[in-house]
Amino acid sequence: MSDRFELIGENDRPALLAFSTPEWLDAVRTATQELGYLVHTAATHSDFLIRFSQVRYQLVVLEECFAATTIEENVALRTLQTMPMNQRRHAAVVLLGNSFQTFTPMQAFQKSVHAVINASELFLVKQLIERAVGDKTMFLRGYRDAQNRAHSSSHVA
Repeated sequence: MSDRFELIGENDRPALLAFSTPEWLDAVRTATQELGYLVHTAATHSDFLIRFSQVRYQLVVLEECFAATTIEENVALRTLQTMPMNQRRHAAVVLLGNSFQTFTPMQAFQKSVHAVINASELFLVKQLIERAVGDKTMFLRGYRDAQNRAHSSSHVA
């Protein structure tokens, strides 16, 4: 983890990337920066977990075997999967790897993420991330509208 202190402004869109494969990291970093995200990278599981607990990331992109030899050993992913929804709802979580078929809803659901992307489609990663974030926003719109109405009505009495 960097020792550098970085202020995140109100209009910043923070993204957290966790990759062990340098080429994949470079491709995803470039794509997320082009989409206007303020990109942070994690080098280890503990680095990932510390960063995730300190910043409300709008986007998280994880390699399926980040700092692991199998997806089951991916501590960062396992921790996200078991985390209460209110602690991770703010982030669109995308999982990238060789064992997925891009945008297969059942695979994403099984891994408790918003979208899965096959590494063979890395050349489209910018568009795929944009779609995943858009899908997550649409999916949670009803929930957020209800939450805002409930919050507003509790202040009116």
